[in-house]
Parts: sequence; structure tokens; C-alpha cells
Amino acid sequence: MNIGEAAAQSGVSAKMIRHYETLGLVKPVRRANNYRSYTAQNVAVLRFIRHARDLAFPLAEVKQLLALWQDEGRDSAEVRRIALSHVEALEEKARSMQAVAASLRHLADHAAGDGRPECPILDNMEGGRDDRRMAEAGD
Repeated sequence: MNIGEAAAQSGVSAKMIRHYETLGLVKPVRRANNYRSYTAQNVAVLRFIRHARDLAFPLAEVKQLLALWQDEGRDSAEVRRIALSHVEALEEKARSMQAVAASLRHLADHAAGDGRPECPILDNMEGGRDDRRMAEAGD
């Protein structure tokens, strides 16, 4: 099948299929005319990658998981280790995002939101007017 058909069957765009090919994650057969030809196994690999990416695995870990998936003698403990490590990273990222949201909510709660130009949200993004005033005063 051609790349369009592989894309339709796998749910992965043709552009991403080419990218995954350059990374060595998927290896289509080259026909005599040098066109790519995708097999059912290639589509299965692309679906695997798509599902792993849907779970927010970074490409380096997708590559590891793909190798383990293709290895019938794999040690499932390694798969579990990768998955739990990813869970920890996701949980840390979630905590970080919650802290950012709380900070932004605090700034928004202290913004007048009226016609005046003073805005603590923009001041914070600038680095804080208090910091600039202290520098201007020579402190």
C-alpha cells in the first residue's frame, strides 16, 4: 500500500510517517521505482507509535517500547519500568502545571481588569515593576 493508505489505516499523517521513517521507527519496502510500499506490519507499527504518542511517551521511549514490543523474549519488567518512569514524569509535569496555573490565577485575581494601564500580570511577565523601580532608585 502507498503512504496515503498507510496513513488512513494507521491514523498517522503521511508527514509523520516520513519522520518516523527517518528516525528508523518504521521501515517500508522500496519498490523498483523507489516508491515506499507499506505492509500490514508497518501499519501495526504506526498504530503502536500513535498509541504510545497518545499516552505522551517521548520518541526515545517510544523507540524502546517498540523494540520491546517486537522482541518476543522481552522482559516485561522493563516495559513496566519505562511505563512507571513515564507516569512519574507526567505527575511531576502536572504538579508544575498546577503551580503555574495557581500563580497565574493569583495574578489575575489581583488585576483590576478596568480601563487603567496598570496590570500585575504584564508586570510579572516583564520581570516586575518593583524590580525595575529598585534598579532605578539604585538599590
